[in-house]
Amino acid sequence: MHLLLLGATGLVGSHVLNLALADPRVSTVTAPTRRPLPERPSLSAPIVDFDDLPEDPSIWSADAVICALGTTLKTAGSRERFRQVDHYYPLEIARLAKAHGARAFVLNSAKGADVKSLFFYSRVKGETERDILQLGFDRAVLVRPGLIYGPRQEPRPMEQWAGRVLSMLNPILPSSLKANPPEAIARAMLDAAVSAAPGVTIVPSQDLL
Repeated sequence: MHLLLLGATGLVGSHVLNLALADPRVSTVTAPTRRPLPERPSLSAPIVDFDDLPEDPSIWSADAVICALGTTLKTAGSRERFRQVDHYYPLEIARLAKAHGARAFVLNSAKGADVKSLFFYSRVKGETERDILQLGFDRAVLVRPGLIYGPRQEPRPMEQWAGRVLSMLNPILPSSLKANPPEAIARAMLDAAVSAAPGVTIVPSQDLL
């Protein structure tokens, strides 16, 4: 399989990249990024401007897409910029990949994603899910983690604090409230991408432990 990976420099995406490059089911990984990735066998990492995506078929031609792009309102700095990263980028790349033959799309969304949500974050996530499903991929997988706990390049102090608290409470929490490790999310996304089963699948947070 030729895999197109978005968000390869992020917490979940970097785990997907490592797993994919070690997986015999994956022959090649294309991971377009804003900044260079270290050279590795079977990896193509073109530098792209996500605000002005190129049409180059060599970037977007793949069998399956894993999208681990995402930010926070605080990091984005505005609602408009958050929507750009979490809705526009995934949707535009999904359109390009679909036009160049991709048959499967796996999206790292969020628990509570809902187009009718009163919360802006959850509403945008729901809109992204809806619009990608409307593109008609043979296989579409919506992965919905809750809190993702792990070291990040950019500081997220409240998230890290919440993750530590949930980790301490982990033995007594129901599975639906537990923090999701990035390794488990990455593994679920990769397995979903290489699966041949058609249709739409939703992976809830309790299945990402």
